[in-house]
Amino acid sequence: MVMVLSLVMQTAFAAEPVSKNRFSSVAIGGHDTVAYHSLNAEPQESAVSGKKSFVVKYKGAKWRFLSQKSADLFAADPERYQPAYNGHCANALSLGKGLVKTDGTHWEILGDQLYLFYAGAGRMRWTDGNWQTYKVASDAAWGELSK
Repeated sequence: MVMVLSLVMQTAFAAEPVSKNRFSSVAIGGHDTVAYHSLNAEPQESAVSGKKSFVVKYKGAKWRFLSQKSADLFAADPERYQPAYNGHCANALSLGKGLVKTDGTHWEILGDQLYLFYAGAGRMRWTDGNWQTYKVASDAAWGELSK
């Protein structure tokens, strides 16, 4: 089931940019995007690395997971678990710096959405209480850059 779904999903969204390794096509540094939703933000726990044996292909990238359960959850509802802006740095987008890749180590869940950042300083900026304002700028930039 996951294999068939991943092939359909990969074809449908292949053109949309994903923060991935250009050689291996592994998204967000190989971190399990489902696992972030169960981590503590304060103090921030480390992102969970996925395994090569649990992969879902989506939007032209290989998304790794810690377990088959995580892979199945993602495959069933990728929109819920994928990071905003397909893992590109939310802060860089809000500052007009374009698509900056992330490795999944700097993260925050805001309004039930996972946001990734290139560095800790971007995450700190987004946790200052104004993230919704920054999101408006990031959404506008993403709309232009992800065409």
